Amino acid sequence: MDKTILNHYFHSLFPIEKGTVEKITLAFHYFELPKNACLLEANTISTETYFLEKGYMRSFILNEENEEVTTQIYVAPCFVNDFLSFFKQHPTKETFQTLTNCKYWKTGLTNVQSNFHTIPEFREFSRLLLVINYDKLNDRVIEMASQKAETRYLNLLKQKPDIFQNVSLKIIASYLGITDSTLSRIRKETSKM
Repeated sequence: MDKTILNHYFHSLFPIEKGTVEKITLAFHYFELPKNACLLEANTISTETYFLEKGYMRSFILNEENEEVTTQIYVAPCFVNDFLSFFKQHPTKETFQTLTNCKYWKTGLTNVQSNFHTIPEFREFSRLLLVINYDKLNDRVIEMASQKAETRYLNLLKQKPDIFQNVSLKIIASYLGITDSTLSRIRKETSKM
């Protein structure tokens, strides 16, 4: 399989020589999952890390009423995983599910640890990826605490308009922390603007 998108992702975040990237991705293996498949179940230990090459995914938890609450929506290309579960080998708290047919590359913890110890550029890339993911998570926490639902909706529409063609409104509403009917009302009101 062609690793062009995977290799390009490494180059897009950090200047790494082509040969080094090819060495990093050598032990990545391709696979596909259909829509609504589970990549990683809650309360399991993540033994592999995944690069989402094509498609849309989400992570979710079950609240006290046993309702699904979407914690993140992933848009390719990106790495997808419960990184704490992967590196610490603890059970994950979230379920990771495909929202469309998805294409992936995966590799195991042994390969990642080997890359950390033998490829300095991989360490730098990983640090940068950690900072980027922390920044996204921090922004999301601040948005949820400080912005009205309408503002969160408009920001998502502006930043990732394709989500609305590929992800159900029920899941988008859950991700925004609102009900389906509230999302419907906001969409109706903002369409008149």
